Amino acid sequence: MTQTRAFDFLRQQLDQFPRKDCLGGKNGKSWTVLSTAEAVKTVDLLSLGLIGQGIAQGDRVAIAAENCLEWALVDLALQQIGAISVPLYPTCTLEDARYILAHAEVKLAFAGNAAQRDKLAAAMAPAPCPIYGLSKIADLPTWRELLKAGETGDEAELTRIRDAITPDQVFTIIYTSGTTGRSKGVMLSHRNVVSTVVSTASHTGLPRGSCRAVSFLPLSHIFERACVHYYLHTGTAVYFSTVEHLSATLSEVRPHTFSAVPRVLEKVYEKLAGKARTLEGFTRKLYIWALHLAEHFEPGTRYSLYDRARYAIARQLVFNKWYQAMGGELRWINVGSAALQPRLARLFWACGVVVSEGYGMTESSPVIAANPFSAEGVRIGTVGVPMPGVEVRFADDGEILVRGDNVMAGYYKEPELTSEVLRSGWLHTGDIGVMEQGYIRITDRKKEMFKTSNGKYIAPQVIENKLKESAYIDQVMVVGDGEKFPSALIVPLFDKIREWCADQGIGYTSDCEMTLHPKVHELIDREIKRFNHFFGSWEHIRKFTLLDRPWCVDQGELAPTLKLRRKVIAERCREVIERMYAHQPELV
Repeated sequence: MTQTRAFDFLRQQLDQFPRKDCLGGKNGKSWTVLSTAEAVKTVDLLSLGLIGQGIAQGDRVAIAAENCLEWALVDLALQQIGAISVPLYPTCTLEDARYILAHAEVKLAFAGNAAQRDKLAAAMAPAPCPIYGLSKIADLPTWRELLKAGETGDEAELTRIRDAITPDQVFTIIYTSGTTGRSKGVMLSHRNVVSTVVSTASHTGLPRGSCRAVSFLPLSHIFERACVHYYLHTGTAVYFSTVEHLSATLSEVRPHTFSAVPRVLEKVYEKLAGKARTLEGFTRKLYIWALHLAEHFEPGTRYSLYDRARYAIARQLVFNKWYQAMGGELRWINVGSAALQPRLARLFWACGVVVSEGYGMTESSPVIAANPFSAEGVRIGTVGVPMPGVEVRFADDGEILVRGDNVMAGYYKEPELTSEVLRSGWLHTGDIGVMEQGYIRITDRKKEMFKTSNGKYIAPQVIENKLKESAYIDQVMVVGDGEKFPSALIVPLFDKIREWCADQGIGYTSDCEMTLHPKVHELIDREIKRFNHFFGSWEHIRKFTLLDRPWCVDQGELAPTLKLRRKVIAERCREVIERMYAHQPELV
């Protein structure tokens, strides 16, 4: 069976390696697990129920919910009748929801909970379309009513509709996070996502028919949705969860693989680093020694007998405990969406877990490049090699250009914007990078570069990524457009700073007070000066301000993909930035 449409992967699994646990989701304290055959049957009944409600090829249907089994089932059901899903991030604002739903002209919607129902209804007021619940929600019919209605549907009609769907038909419109302006609707075809899934499976070599995966990133982003299809294609069981419940899910499911954004791995690191504060004496020293050793592990290196012995001791006494906390069977992690700090990758590799950092964007469905699943092939600090079937070249200014079956059909209702980024078949990514021995290294976003008053260009992202290599810095944004020198807004890694303050005997009553302490400022100042040596003199961070809380999605400072919304942050920190450029002595 040839897979040319995204929904083909489920039936491929049924034909080649049917599972007892194809898809799973948690309801309360218990798991609902569907076999491959049960998943196929459920998806078909849902498709028939949707047809009975008048949903036809080309109709747009919104899904606003946290990750859950029902999300995936509805998505697959829409795909095989030619309807177009329009996912909404659970955290999107009412204003964004109103724009997306109107722009997409949705005919039907699914809500994950009462809050999402209320948002959908308010966004579509005064005449909302029909809304179904993916769980029991007051005053809403549930998806199970569509399932029930499908029992009397015409299976022959469904087969006819499904067989008529072509690879180039659009099956989803994903509205980008809009870090710089109004969201754009990225139209992705079956061909786009199928190419990504097949190339990813070839690239990773994930064993077929024998693995379990946890899916917890938002299904509203193509990264996780493509991963689900990748799992179906490789015969991997998928258990749906959320970031909030990840720790418990890892223990219960004991997955072999999952996909993550760097922030998830950072939280794991913070938890491990924070544990050191609860230990005392030799145990604490051993733990900190092992953590430091892990941060400097280099996969594929032929270590000396002495170093091998050190890692063996650390693995036996400390690393294995970390590994068991992640389920005890985890072997592979795909990481994307933002730059991964090398120390985090090394820590997981030291524990025996392969970390493959990749690169992509919604417009490329999403994978463009990724690191191999091998110690010999990985290059920490890069985003890997171009995927099979994906062409990459660089414009004169260093912009990454991409061509292949994975490149989007275009922006919905936006032909002019489409023509700006798609030229002669090449997708202009807006990212600046270099190729190093076949591996791509991202240096910055083209639109985020700025010029100082001295006429020097600053690439903020490359400086930010380097500063975040510090064990004491969590988030950072470099500023200084039109100013004499660049400065930085810095969110410290609070757990690590608290640990440092305890060691130094520094007292404080709040995080705000801690960030204002002169000794803490001296610590961060030393870290900045240490990293300034990696850059030209005009790129040196000469002033900084420590902020007392992290930037987050709920406050609008981060996009749902966790990228910085620079304009929002700059406006909210306008007075702080102005003070850094007041006439005061500079750091040297």
